Amino acid sequence: MLQTTWFALLLGFWSSLYLLDVFLKSKKSSSRQYLHFLDKTGLSVSICQLRWYSPVFNRCFLRIGQWRPGFLRLWFTIGVFVALVTMLLSVFLLCLLVFNTLRQKNVEQQVLTPVMPGVNLPVSQIWYYMLTLLVCGILHEVGHAIAAVREQVRVNGFGVFLMLMYPGAFVDLSTEHLQVVSPLRQLRIYCAGVWHNFVIVIIAIIVLVSLPVVLMPFYSTGKAVMITDVAENSAVSGPRGLLAGEPLTAVGDCAVTDISAWHNCILNSMKQPSLGHCLPVNFIKNINTTPKNWSQPLDGEIDCCNKTSQTHLCFLYHTRTSQSTHYACLPARTTTDRPICKLQSDCYLPGVEVACVYPAVDNQTKLLRIFHGHRPPLLFLGHPLDLYYSVSVSNYVPNGSLVPLNLPYIVETFCKYLISLSGALVILNVVPCYALDGQYICHAFIELSLRSSVPDPQLRGAIFSLILLFGTILLGLNVVLAMWTLFT
Repeated sequence: MLQTTWFALLLGFWSSLYLLDVFLKSKKSSSRQYLHFLDKTGLSVSICQLRWYSPVFNRCFLRIGQWRPGFLRLWFTIGVFVALVTMLLSVFLLCLLVFNTLRQKNVEQQVLTPVMPGVNLPVSQIWYYMLTLLVCGILHEVGHAIAAVREQVRVNGFGVFLMLMYPGAFVDLSTEHLQVVSPLRQLRIYCAGVWHNFVIVIIAIIVLVSLPVVLMPFYSTGKAVMITDVAENSAVSGPRGLLAGEPLTAVGDCAVTDISAWHNCILNSMKQPSLGHCLPVNFIKNINTTPKNWSQPLDGEIDCCNKTSQTHLCFLYHTRTSQSTHYACLPARTTTDRPICKLQSDCYLPGVEVACVYPAVDNQTKLLRIFHGHRPPLLFLGHPLDLYYSVSVSNYVPNGSLVPLNLPYIVETFCKYLISLSGALVILNVVPCYALDGQYICHAFIELSLRSSVPDPQLRGAIFSLILLFGTILLGLNVVLAMWTLFT
């Protein structure tokens, strides 16, 4: 339902924008002013697309392209080597994915996975996705522009666009200048975008790895996790529940030192039986509030409290003198504050009969004590996965109240998107496929490497066409298989 609503709003926005553009262009009283406005601002509207184009950045590209020519020549030459190696790896990976799929062999991780908002992209992270695409697209095209200036190819202009909800960028280079420069210089220009995307991945990895050290003066790690968000109307929300900004240190007897430990604590609580607590038998009898007329049901749920209290819970226990199961309605807080036990033998007091009491719940339901902040432990009764999906946590605990709570999460998430999307652009753009950088990279490389051994330009053109056809079919098959995997 949410995906349908988003699609309807998106379609309504683009339909309204396109109809407004057509109306203003066709109306005599406003068409001249509107066309003048579009020409002055560089904006243009088409079906499901909004574009902005301007030569305003040409002087900036010229200055950067003329800065340290020797360094830039080496920089973009390294980009050629990286792009050519990546092209071979990309074709190999895409062939391997098709081969494994046709053999009906499970692929642990898709090489090519389409990102669909509301399907495999959380709606809350759409802005990360759009910002990452815009940053990667701009830096990709800036790479082409600077390399073109370095190789004496004129840059006509630069622009950005929004297609449906996918942002991007483009650069307009002089075709006449591109055709007259040597194949090696063409390669430096064509490979510059992919090279910059590769550098983005490396920088994002370095930032992600060094983040704990950089944030060390402001955040502490390795002792607890910080609660960054609690789902509304969940079992642990509310003023008496878990609150954003509290450190979470343990779940029962399982210490939570980082997100990995948090995951393990949840998994262990699902696999292991509920923990018990040591109480003297006489004390159990004194505080037991089980109704006198209650009798144990033959089957079904056991609730010796008859659901009459929010603070009491039904517990079961055995005594040393009797092997039969006893039930008692006990105050949950008082009971769980007692020492933890797994077996009856864990409980011992000289001269006092002590029992290990367990929550009388089914195998899926657990009673967990969640240690958070400086408040008493929160008692959670339910499936551990409900707890896990109700709470968002971070490894970084602020050292002061003025330190932003979500800053590490924002930086980490943005870096992960940069690594994922910029890496995907590297893999896809170098494939020798129509309309991708790989098409022009492949053509320039064939001209560079085969001009002396294959002097006939028609034969070189035929080789290029075969490679281009193969790459296009290969990428098309992967797109079809990825879409089929996503929706089946």
